Amino acid sequence: MKSKFLIILIVIFGTIMINAQENLPKVISGKVERIENFSSKYVTARNIDIWLPENYSTKTKYAVLYMQDGQMLYDPEMSWNKQAWNADDIASELIKSEKTKPFIIVGIWNGGETRHSDYFPQKPFEKLNQKDKDTVIAQLQKSGRTKDVFQPKSDNYLRFLVEELKPFIDKKYSVLKDQKNTLIAGSSMGGLISMYAICEYPKIFGGAACLSTHWPGTFTLDNNPIPNSFLNYLKNNLPDPKNHKIYFDTGDQTLDALYPEIQKKADVIMKEKGYNSKNWKTGYFLGESHTETSWNKRLHIPLEFLLKKRLK
Repeated sequence: MKSKFLIILIVIFGTIMINAQENLPKVISGKVERIENFSSKYVTARNIDIWLPENYSTKTKYAVLYMQDGQMLYDPEMSWNKQAWNADDIASELIKSEKTKPFIIVGIWNGGETRHSDYFPQKPFEKLNQKDKDTVIAQLQKSGRTKDVFQPKSDNYLRFLVEELKPFIDKKYSVLKDQKNTLIAGSSMGGLISMYAICEYPKIFGGAACLSTHWPGTFTLDNNPIPNSFLNYLKNNLPDPKNHKIYFDTGDQTLDALYPEIQKKADVIMKEKGYNSKNWKTGYFLGESHTETSWNKRLHIPLEFLLKKRLK
């Protein structure tokens, strides 16, 4: 009986492993390793898809790029809208051409229903008076982002990244653990949480790429108090420009049409806080929309900016 039970376990485990491999995104170069349902005491369990470049070797130390919305990064055939960043294609070419130092990508799946609360910067929301909080909550309820009273959980999301995920990656992979070689990136709400991450944990993250940053927080600019709260937070919490690099950008079509005027205010703050062309870049992309296809076109710009290989 024991031997039959053992055989059954082996078959079941083997089947799970095969299915996991079959469900991995297809990449043009390198490979993806998945940590299924990475458990956390701070956030809901989620998959982590780590992209390793071609000829990944433990003899080399790699920089690490943490990216939000990990299920949208590599394979359009596996995403909900059949679009993807194709981050593996871009990263492969940049590393191969030596425009960047070697790096890996840690793709963190979003939590689905918890995405908005995970990614919404918490401290700027908590700075609002109750009337303004109620306004933001009503706008999010109207847009279907929450059915209940909305409460950001991004402080816990960042604790998950810093206290649980990063130590795991540092231990499992051949990576550089220092601030300069630890970067974070995302688009839309993922851009917001990336901005929040580098401000909250400046000793952990040396660079952030915030594409199509969703400054409105909700989905309207009318009677919306949160953009100013985000900008005030940015003004009071930007990390030292001497050892940090930040990238912003925006299109002007679809949802991105809400962003340019707010981004211009953010640009003024960046200049006031001592950022210049060496450590900050904002891109304005006319005609580009709020899609993975658009982000794919320009992802090489922030990656080269943040991960530029030093000349010997």
